Amino acid sequence: MSNSADFPPGPVRRRVWRPVRLLTAAVFALAGLIFVTSFNTARGTNIRTDASLLKLSDLIHERDRKNAELGNSTAALRRKIDALVSRDHGSSDAEEARLRALETSAGTEPLTGQGLTVTLNDAPPNAVANPGYPDPQPNDLVIHQQDLQAVVNALWQGGAQGIRVMDQRLISTSAVRCVGNTLILQGRVYSPPYKITAVGDRGALRKALDDSPAIQNYQLYVKAYGLGWRVEERREEKLPGYTGTVELHYAQPAG
Repeated sequence: MSNSADFPPGPVRRRVWRPVRLLTAAVFALAGLIFVTSFNTARGTNIRTDASLLKLSDLIHERDRKNAELGNSTAALRRKIDALVSRDHGSSDAEEARLRALETSAGTEPLTGQGLTVTLNDAPPNAVANPGYPDPQPNDLVIHQQDLQAVVNALWQGGAQGIRVMDQRLISTSAVRCVGNTLILQGRVYSPPYKITAVGDRGALRKALDDSPAIQNYQLYVKAYGLGWRVEERREEKLPGYTGTVELHYAQPAG
């Protein structure tokens, strides 16, 4: 009597992986990997329409609104303080005159006089080069910080008694800064077109603009790609007084 051990084992059927099966398995594995990666990245949200893309813009506008409210509140408190100081402090006429002169120089008092307004703007949408000029690059079609600074510096050079950028009066500690194609000035955010208004002798102010090498360079881009440039003279212009803080937060005078 024999058992199965006495007979040699039969042939074992081996699974043959054909190329088509291998390719199919690889496709399913790759699809699974993409699905897992997409899920981990999106965390259950629609990648293309994720509302988080709008959060930064919303935050900027909200901070801008709060800064405007704080600026108005600061101005109101400053007026109350000035009224109390004027009532309780018995200063002489000479001291009052000197104080008013200092306030005018500091930009904290309104200023009225002849002047002009310069308006800068980005090139029109889908702008192309005018004949004789090379095709524009993206940076050639937008207003930059250096363009705004060139106008402000030229107006000071031309003897401006005061300058307003958009709706804010500039003082000695004001910084004209751009992030992308937006202007950030004293905690507020602005988009083009940008208006810069100066009070002073109109002839001297215009001559300073014409003589500025930086503005002459800007004019080349005006001719080539259609950047906005407009100068309007005014017989009477009123600039508001600066109402923000005058304390230095990041710099101290040298002792």
